[in-house]
Amino acid sequence: MPTRLAAIHVYPIKSCAPLAPTQAQVEPRGLAGDRRWMIVDAGGRFITGRQQPRLTLIRANPDGEALVLDAPGMAPLRLVPPAGGARLASTVWDSTVPALPADDAAAAWISAYLGQPARFVFMDAACVRPVDPRYGAASDEVSFADGYPLLLISQAALDALNARLAAPVPMLRFRPSLVVAGSAPHAEDDWKRVRIGAVEFDLVKPCTRCVFTTVDFERGAFDPSGEPLRTLATYRRTPKGVTFGQNLIPRGSGTLRVGDAVEVLA
Repeated sequence: MPTRLAAIHVYPIKSCAPLAPTQAQVEPRGLAGDRRWMIVDAGGRFITGRQQPRLTLIRANPDGEALVLDAPGMAPLRLVPPAGGARLASTVWDSTVPALPADDAAAAWISAYLGQPARFVFMDAACVRPVDPRYGAASDEVSFADGYPLLLISQAALDALNARLAAPVPMLRFRPSLVVAGSAPHAEDDWKRVRIGAVEFDLVKPCTRCVFTTVDFERGAFDPSGEPLRTLATYRRTPKGVTFGQNLIPRGSGTLRVGDAVEVLA
């Protein structure tokens, strides 16, 4: 079977529920609309499912330039990108960028849901976050994703993991941007450059996995078994941590479609 693109996932808000479009536009920062929003605490530091697993229950549906949010026990919220105003220094890992905060009503909504002071921040075109220069070019950018514009995982890698687990886990435990089918398990570990459809990507770094993989995103709670991270650690541990999937940087733009051919260039 030829290797092909099996699924696309777009996460409008960092750590929240994904969309699964059949096609998506590739931009320098990643897929269009992917993690251009983030939730921060009172000090401007990012909040993720690692601290607040209930974030995975927030669903964001596009409504023009806005998002309509739904979450358990909450009235729907229309989240509108700010048109301007004062920026908020917002930190994700080691990066601090001047993001645009959403209005006070949105802040009240997410604060009530999480039970702590919080607010939404938006990454507009003027909010630039460079990729780690050890792995990318000086001009490379990333959204509010952990570190790189896209994450790719082979379906075969998940199948190999699930064969080791007492209870299988879905691919979304790993929050990939792109899922490819038709390869050997973890074939992506050896890829350096690929073409998907008409767009080329560099594979720059294995993705180091954390406790977020143990969040059951359908319940918004940690899996008490500690899986799949516990099992992954038995066969995917490296000196830099447990890895699963590869981080990508696009080397062009264009439209990806489910079913596109995946060609290994290097």
